[in-house]
Amino acid sequence: MSTVRRRLGPASLTTATWVVAILFVFPLIWMVLTAFKQEADAYTDPPRIAFTPTLDQFASIFERGFLPYLGNSAFVTILSTLIVLLLGVPAAYALSLAPVPKTSNVLGFFLSTKMLPIVAAIIPLYVISQRTQLLDNVWALVILYTAMNLPLAIWMMRSFFLEVPTEMIEAGRVDGANLPTLLYRVILPVVAPGIAATALICVIFSWTEFFYAVNLTAARAGTVPVFLVGFITSEGLYWAQLSAAALLASLPVMIVGWIAQNHLVRGLSMGAVK
Repeated sequence: MSTVRRRLGPASLTTATWVVAILFVFPLIWMVLTAFKQEADAYTDPPRIAFTPTLDQFASIFERGFLPYLGNSAFVTILSTLIVLLLGVPAAYALSLAPVPKTSNVLGFFLSTKMLPIVAAIIPLYVISQRTQLLDNVWALVILYTAMNLPLAIWMMRSFFLEVPTEMIEAGRVDGANLPTLLYRVILPVVAPGIAATALICVIFSWTEFFYAVNLTAARAGTVPVFLVGFITSEGLYWAQLSAAALLASLPVMIVGWIAQNHLVRGLSMGAVK
């Protein structure tokens, strides 16, 4: 009897894990299936499982001008993430391995910048963007996304820098390494997984950001989330086209996440086990 219980325990846990995983992944699977349907098949009740796949919805998406929105999102996301890393790495180093005076105050200030609701700042930001000729301009989004992600990136990378053994830093100083050499040859290889995890999170936040993009852009600088809103019309939702557009919008982030999954897991688990 005890042997049966031992076997049922792991089996039940495995089954429960698969059920939960399927429940979480099911909306994504349904979106993929709907993207290959005709609009008539997407509206059936009950839902139609057997259907003839088609690429018509994807062709329609590109005909509606998807590529410029995709290019804007890619430009804004990549550039803002690079700037965040360029500014955040030295800041995280200064706040962890070489603490500056009143470090706690600096960290508190960074954290406080995330407490202001973005809706409370949209009117001043709109006026500033209009007066500086940045309205409907991708550079406005680059600046805003950098400011939005930088505090979080510094907090995350600081925790990763704190995991660097002090003996390694002292050994580098004994060997005569100056600060740039110490940072880029000794410390960064150790915290590379954490930096990769931080970069991926910044990419996700920038790629999916909607509020700034929909209020500060129009025809020239619209991003992918703004493009998706175009499928919400007074006639109703075009489920098949919307699913195809959402699939195309999700693919870049999913591909980047799949490529960087090892670094992401290692980075997010740094410091979890002492």
